[in-house]
Parts: sequence; structure tokens; C-alpha cells
Amino acid sequence: MTNDTDAGCTLCDLPTDGSDITDADGNPFCCRGCLDVHESLDRVDSVDADDVRERIDRTDAPEGDREETAPSLPDGYERTFLEVRGMYCATCEAFIESIARETEGVRSVSVSYVTETVRIDHDPDRVSVGELCEVISGLGYTAFPREDAYSQRQANHMETVRVAVGVLVGMAVMLQYITIIYPTYFGGLYYDERTAEFLADAMAHEGGTPFFIVVAVLTTVVLLVTGKPILQGAYVAVRTRTPNMDLLVAIAAVSAYLYSTLAVIVVEEPHVYYDVTVAIVVVVTVGNYHESSLKRRATERLSELTSVQVDEARRRREDGSYEEVAVEDLEAGERILVRTGERIPVDGTVREGEAAVDESVVTGESMPVDKREGDRVVGGAVVADGAVTVGVDERATSSLDRITELVWDLQSANSGIQGLADRLATVFVPLVLSIAALAAAFTLAVGGGITGALLVGLTVLIVSCPCALGLATPLAVAAGIRDALRRQIVVFDETVFERLREADTVVFDKTGTLTTGEMDVVESTLSPELLEDAAALESRSAHPVGKAIAALVDGSGDAAPAATDGGSIERERERERVADDAADTDPGDRPAVESFESHDNGVSGLVDGRRVVVGHPDLFSELGWDLPPEIATSAETARDVGRVPVVVGHEGRAEGIVVVGDEIREWWAETVESLSERGVEIVVLTGDDERAAAVFRDHEAVDRVFAGVPPEGKAETVARLSDRGETVMVGDGTNDAPALARSDLGIALGGGTAMAVDAADVAIVDDDLRSVEAVFELSAAAGRRIKGNLAWAFLYNAIAIPLAVTGLLNPLFAAAAMATSSLLVVSNSSRRLLDDPDA
Repeated sequence: MTNDTDAGCTLCDLPTDGSDITDADGNPFCCRGCLDVHESLDRVDSVDADDVRERIDRTDAPEGDREETAPSLPDGYERTFLEVRGMYCATCEAFIESIARETEGVRSVSVSYVTETVRIDHDPDRVSVGELCEVISGLGYTAFPREDAYSQRQANHMETVRVAVGVLVGMAVMLQYITIIYPTYFGGLYYDERTAEFLADAMAHEGGTPFFIVVAVLTTVVLLVTGKPILQGAYVAVRTRTPNMDLLVAIAAVSAYLYSTLAVIVVEEPHVYYDVTVAIVVVVTVGNYHESSLKRRATERLSELTSVQVDEARRRREDGSYEEVAVEDLEAGERILVRTGERIPVDGTVREGEAAVDESVVTGESMPVDKREGDRVVGGAVVADGAVTVGVDERATSSLDRITELVWDLQSANSGIQGLADRLATVFVPLVLSIAALAAAFTLAVGGGITGALLVGLTVLIVSCPCALGLATPLAVAAGIRDALRRQIVVFDETVFERLREADTVVFDKTGTLTTGEMDVVESTLSPELLEDAAALESRSAHPVGKAIAALVDGSGDAAPAATDGGSIERERERERVADDAADTDPGDRPAVESFESHDNGVSGLVDGRRVVVGHPDLFSELGWDLPPEIATSAETARDVGRVPVVVGHEGRAEGIVVVGDEIREWWAETVESLSERGVEIVVLTGDDERAAAVFRDHEAVDRVFAGVPPEGKAETVARLSDRGETVMVGDGTNDAPALARSDLGIALGGGTAMAVDAADVAIVDDDLRSVEAVFELSAAAGRRIKGNLAWAFLYNAIAIPLAVTGLLNPLFAAAAMATSSLLVVSNSSRRLLDDPDA
């Protein structure tokens, strides 16, 4: 088998044009990194049937619509991403998919309740985005285009309104109970006999009906407004025949409401339990709102992050002048001008000019790449030094845009995650309903009467209402989110702590994650005077490597920060010496640049009358300058560890080198060692070449290193690792976003791009790698807290349900017991999971 250059890469599907890399079977690859991943990680496909979806009738949907992956779009179809509020479990995913697929003009639908995202492929001529939103919103959810900021604010406000209505109107209901109803039920326990008789008369059937109607109306408002999400969740559970916690909560709340309303109508001196309905609805709603508000507050901490997409391009006209046009208006073959500091709008080929191009945002490659006429450039990369005219590719697309689309597709793919409480509900709900029915039937059979039987059944439902069980997990998770914020860690997804406890592999991106992602001077063999000359000359250059050298004497005295990369003490001292030499220089004594010339691989010029050359060793050969063997050897050694050696000389001879590199981040070794001790496999993934990853490959805590892997290849690598077990991805850049989204759990350093943070489940705001270990510690602590809460909730039910069945409890005491158990869970969850980091 021979390589077909038109075929896509076997790992990542990128074009293999110009690549002759194949495996033993002749499968083509776009780069060595993809080949390495393919040979190291055999694909293990596994498909687990989704029990929820099997319960839904889809016989009306075409076979092609049943795919959960994102199919290619036919001509005329569009892919739309909607944000949907009100999804709380996996049953909501299946329900929305089943209904949306039946809409005319819809080809495929994929839903993720974790990311609140729905991806719909549809024919815009047959069904508009607005109509799709109406279809989903008609099911009881709130759907709107994800980029619609106004609708997002409205949805947030509606959540607040629901809670406010529940609390305020609920207080009005409870006020009636505290001042009138409870004293009447308990006789002279609170008041003297005359007052008790007066209150009883006020509640008598003849004159008290208006009083109870007011209480009933107020309770109805709480149930239908505040309790709408609970009722919606219960409806979905019934529709999909999948019991969940919302179903049992709704049954208890609605049963107490219906019993009380019926009692008001037919009983002369009724006992009403509207307070039970109010308490259940408000407690559960406030608990869920507390969790979501914490996550929303966390998200606000990342508002300074910006996107990197390009909206406009500078297109050349026929007369040679340029005009600003929208990127979507570009056509194949047109030429666009990109200058220093600007981002390349679309993929293409350099037609004129030369430039150093920083492709790290797309490829992850930390070092700028020199581009000349005929070289390919990718959309999203930044021109660091120079200017180029780029010929637009046939498809006029950007690699960055393709990464963006891949992130959306992965984010909106079905998550399949169901909360622990909902899994328990599949057994707990049928069990409780059966016990309530049997208890009521037994009471009726032994002569307890219809009212007595209904009270026993209602008591069982109320006492077993899973407020404590339902709050056990979300409140413990909320405590985890709260404690994470104290450590500058933002948790976006409530399932994070559960999934982290199951992690088998942690994958670290290199550039910007294990390293700082910035060029710094890390070593110098130059004299202070020659270092000043080199920095002065490089101050005229816009190349990132030159900027790193120039920064040493830019007037601030700032130098490259020290990094704990496992290197020698001597190297740290050398770095400090370079910084001190630069800082001690008087700005007034700094050399003056009298002439400057830029070369393909360096710069030269006159500095205070001395001829100085700074650049690649090849530049010295081209100029005929002497290059001592020891300096050439030092340069080669620096390249072998992934750094950039810059040779500096004057008056015809090289005198030494300055080493520039992407510095390794502080605490990286301690972080990977601590995670390795937890029994997880450590993998380093990078778009850089083998030499840049050598220091990580040599560390005993690192199990695997994959180098030279493009973004699409990173996502596929993570996918293959996920086939072997739960995989966590730690990254920072746009090029990491597909891998973050594809991983079972993504952790982004907060200083990275907005796309990476948006694709992740956790963001570390302060870029401290020790926070990765803290996330794992919080996960373990949250797990212990959840188990403690659940243990109490089950103990409570084990005691309370038998008492209710035997008739030793009435609904009022059942409600009090339920509230007490919930209070204990809330109190337990309010404690900190870990000691305060600042303590």
C-alpha cells in the first residue's frame, strides 16, 4: 500500500500533502507525532447502549438522524448551537433529542446537559433558529442561541425570580401556619384555651374557607413558579420512564398539595399540609440555586479572557491598493496583507515577503517559524516579525475556525453522565411508591378508613421525600466549588469531583502549561558589555527571540524569571547573573545603535562604532566570521534540549551565545510526582519536537511523551487514552481546546485563551500548577462529604419510613423530621472541605 497524498492523516484526518510518513501497513500520517501516537495507542472502540434512549420511541426518525456524532452537513444545511436552561439530568438529554428530531427540517440533534448545549443540523429554509428555540422552549425549557448575551441575562434573572418568589411567598404561607394553624393543631400548647378556641373558630369550615383559599393560592404560586424546574424534571422522568430525584420530590410536594386542597373542600375541620409543599419546593430550589450561583460567580472571574478569532482581513485590490473586508467575504486565490503583530485570518500560502510566524495558538509550537514565499501558513497564527502577502486557500477557511468548530462539536456531544442521586432514584423511587401504596392499602384493609389510609400513604411520601438525599450531593459539590474559589480554581461542571475520583490518566500539554509559553533568556556566556551590545541591537528587531534579549536592558531591568525545571543550581545562578548584569546597567551608559541590518537568520549593525552580529550560527558562516568549535557545540547542545541558541560576536569573531527558551513552569515536577503517587498515568503531549520535550521524557514520574502532535491529533490522542480509562487533560491554549473538550475532564490554566477555558471543566486562574493537585484533593474531600451526607440521609429514611408505615407519625411530624434531616445535611455541607490555604 502506498501513501495517497489526497488521503487524510490516519490519526487526525489533516491533509497529508507533501508528507511521506507512513506506518508498516502504509497508512499515511501528517507528521511524526501522529505516527508515534498511532503506534503507541491502538484504537479500542467501545459502544455502550444508552438505557435512557432505548426507552424512547424513535420509529419516526430516519436512520441517519440517530447518529450521536456530528455528521457532515449536506448542501443547504446549517449547524446551530443552542444554550438550553433547565436540563438537570441525562433524561433531559434524551427527551429533547427525541422531540427535536421530529421537527421538520431537522437532520440530527445532540444534547449535553452538562454543558447546557444542543447541537442541531437543520435546513434553514424549512425551520429557522427561532422556531427551533420555540420547539425546545415549548417543552418547558429555555432555549436561545448560545451567543445571545441578552437571553443569557434573562435566563439568569428568571432563576433569581423563581427563588425570590419561593422565599417571599413561602414566608407568607409559613406565617399563617406559625401564627394560626400550628397553635390550633396543638391546642393549648402555645396559647390559653380561649385563644385556641378563637383560632379554631377562624379555621372552621363555615367561616374559615376563605382563609384556606388564601393559603392554597399562595402555595399554588410557590408550586408552579418556584417548583417549575422540579415539575419539569418529574414530567421528563415519567415521559422517558426513568425515575429521578425530581420525580420523588414532585410526588411528595404535589401529594401534600392535593390532599390539603381536597381536605379544604370536603372536610369540616381539615388538617392541611401546604407547609410541606412549600418547604419541599423551597428547600430543594434554594439548594440548587446556591450551587449554580457559585458557578456563575466563578465564571465572572474569567471575564478578562478574550477570544482570538479574526473578523476582518486586508485584501489587495486589482490596482494594488488594499481594502478592509469581512473574513467570510474572502474567496480562493485572493491575496491579503498581514503585518507585524497581526493575526493571519485564514489558511493560505505566502506569496510575497518574509516573516517570523508564531503558530503556538494553533499548533502548540512554542518557537516562531520563519515563513518565506511558497510556505504554508495557518489561520490564527500571529506574524511576530515582518510582513507577508498570503494567497487565500481554496476553501478560504482558518485552522483556528476548524478548531473552534471541533470544540463546539465535542462540547455538545452527548455526555452520558448521570448524577449519583439520580442513579439511586431509579431504585429508591419505585420502592417508596410501593411502600406508600402497600401501607395505605393495609390501613384501609384493617378498617382505618379512606382518610386514614390516605394520611398513612401521604406520611410515607412526605417522610421519604429525598430533600436530604437530593441535597447531599449538590451541597457537597457547592462546598467544593466554594473552597476551589478560595484557591483561585474555577469549577464549571458539577460532575467534576465525581469524575476526578475515577481518573486513570492525566495528560499535560507542554507549551503554556508545563512551561510559561514565553521566550526568556535563560543562559549567557557573554561579557556584560557584549550582552549590552546584543540587547541594544535586538531592540530594533520585532522577532520574539530578539525581544527576549532586548528585554534585559529595556530600561526596566527585568529579566527572565527563575524556573524550577530540575536543572542544576549552577544554571539557576547563571540565569540570576545574566539578570543582575542587565539590571546594573545605567540607562545613560547603554550603547547606541548607529546602523542596523536584518538578515534571514539574525541581525547585524554598528553599536558604538563596533561591528556586532547576533543570530544563528549559519549567519556567521555566511558572513565569513570565525565560529569557534566550542561555541558551535554549545549551540547544538542548547538545541538538543529544545532551546534557541543565539550566537553573538563582534569584529569578525563569535564570542559566545545567549540561550533563549520557553521556561519550564515552577512546581511542575512536584505536581506530576504527587499525581503519579495517586496511581494515575502521566502523559505529556506537545506540538513541539522531540528535543523540546526531552526534560519531561527523562523524568521518572512521566510515563509517556508524545511530541510533534497537531491540535486534531491531540484530540484523537486523548480519545484513544480515554478508551483505556478516565482521562484528564490539562492545557492552556486554543490548540488545546479540542483535546480539553474531548477528554473526560479538562483543566485549563486561566491565563490561557478564552476558547481553552470554555472547553474545560476547571480553570486555574492564577496559573499555579499546584492547583492541579488541589483539584484532586478537593475531589477526594467532596467524595467523603457526599458519602457522609448520603449515609445520614439513608439512616434517616431507614428509621422514619417504618415509623410512618406503622402510623406512629402523622404528616406534620413527618414534615418536621424531613426538615430536620435536611438541616443536618446543610449544616454538614457548610463546613470547609479542606483547611484554608491561607491559614
